[in-house]
Amino acid sequence: MPNIIDNLCRVHQQIDNAANKTGRHPRDITLLAVSKGQSSTAIREAYRQGQRHFGENYLQEALDKQQQLADLTDIHWHFIGPIQSNKTRKVAESFDWVHSIDRMKIAERLSAYRPDNNAPLNICLQVNIDSEESKSGLHAHQVENLAQAIIKLPNLKLRGLMAIPESRQAISEQKKSFAGLAKLLANLQSSSPQLSTLDTLSMGMSGDIEAAIIEGSTLVRVGSAIFGPRQHPR
Repeated sequence: MPNIIDNLCRVHQQIDNAANKTGRHPRDITLLAVSKGQSSTAIREAYRQGQRHFGENYLQEALDKQQQLADLTDIHWHFIGPIQSNKTRKVAESFDWVHSIDRMKIAERLSAYRPDNNAPLNICLQVNIDSEESKSGLHAHQVENLAQAIIKLPNLKLRGLMAIPESRQAISEQKKSFAGLAKLLANLQSSSPQLSTLDTLSMGMSGDIEAAIIEGSTLVRVGSAIFGPRQHPR
């Protein structure tokens, strides 16, 4: 197993350095450990080091891990992959966050299936910020209409926006996409009182953490830099 302790320290140092460049406090940025393809043993080790937020892409794999780690009662599970209609019940029952909403149909089903005794399911709208044909997500002009519709659903809590920009090496180019998502969130916040409380920009991964945090990310998604290569690649 990789040295998860050292890896987590390095990632947190990256977050601290990027936050300090813009006068932000590192505690305002959540580290989401992307644990898809990793074992429950690896997740447990990261948990021992204080990590609490874990992201999964594949439903059955995630459900198996949740069962194996059921004793970790303060863990937060994020679903970050695409959702098929026939998976919405299990996602609604088993996760705290969903980052990949780009259709009203899926949002409606998640709301309908969310157990009444659970807190509302935290939702991020997925935005195709660079309009790439190969990626899912809303185009910028579609975001406000879907946001206005979703805030009316009783068992969901719209938190903000998520994006996976086009891969770029230069930090100046990375920042452009992230700045676009941040501007989109600011426009939503000012569009109506009901959206003024949106507080989440889920953006930034291992290769572009610095650019994302400089442009306002509140949640970064990091996998291999913590866990190493996937143990069970798909």
